[in-house]
Amino acid sequence: MIKPASAKKLEINKKVLTKVKVGLSILLWLCGTLFIPLAWALEFQGVWQQGAMLVGHTEPGNTVVFQERTVSLTSQGYFVIGLSRDVKGPVVVQVGNGKDSQQYTYPVVQREYKVQRVDGVPQRTVTPPSAEVLERIRREGRLVRRARADNDQREDFLQGFIKPLEGPITGVYGSQRVYNGVPKNPHYGLDIARPTGTVVIAPAAGIVKLVHADMYYSGGTLVLDHGHGLSSSFIHLSGVLVEEGQRVAAGDAIAKVGASGRATGPHLDWRVNWFSVRLDPALVLEYFPAAQGQ
Repeated sequence: MIKPASAKKLEINKKVLTKVKVGLSILLWLCGTLFIPLAWALEFQGVWQQGAMLVGHTEPGNTVVFQERTVSLTSQGYFVIGLSRDVKGPVVVQVGNGKDSQQYTYPVVQREYKVQRVDGVPQRTVTPPSAEVLERIRREGRLVRRARADNDQREDFLQGFIKPLEGPITGVYGSQRVYNGVPKNPHYGLDIARPTGTVVIAPAAGIVKLVHADMYYSGGTLVLDHGHGLSSSFIHLSGVLVEEGQRVAAGDAIAKVGASGRATGPHLDWRVNWFSVRLDPALVLEYFPAAQGQ
């Protein structure tokens, strides 16, 4: 289980770059001395970098605000936030106890992203041919946004993540793709190549929020909710092995690799979102691995 306050967990995650416990410190402020109340103690596990997921902890009952969103806390005071691909630092996290509040500012490491040229995709998926197709794309986009918008209070994300598929990495988060010579939006997933029909497993426990057999861009699509606005999407699938509303455990078989939608060959495109904020699955795996034996 992910517990930023746990010394054991922090020892396992050698690359955790941020652990702030200001509530137990006495800080010098200008010419005076400022005591940060224990109620405002704030700590994070993760890395302050574009595309990163962070798990924070504060006193239960506090209010946490990040980028104008009031963030839900678990009963023990844990919460999750996400940094977008292009966010500029510093960012501010505000913690309050109903009467007063304290702001904490964090720098964000900026990244350089690759440009990938992909030729041979179906031309219809590069230049939509009609208003009817454009309406289909918008309709499918609304379905995905609704599936990612839930603020379910389950705490599945605290158990950590495993890779949903083993195989060669053929695409990474943040890279911009040029399809058939046409520049497109950045790529937000982790592409793992395997033959069509290879089984995909759940990287963490969750509730299936969306199953779609054939979306225009993403083909066979599955969205799995891990709680508190964090979700995984699996696209280009050849088949889905679960149903909407079904609860799955980490490691359960959920889908099959395919090449549906805008794809040049069979692979899994795994994406992670914090609500509408697109996160880097590779960073999630690096900083929040599930404990061995789960």
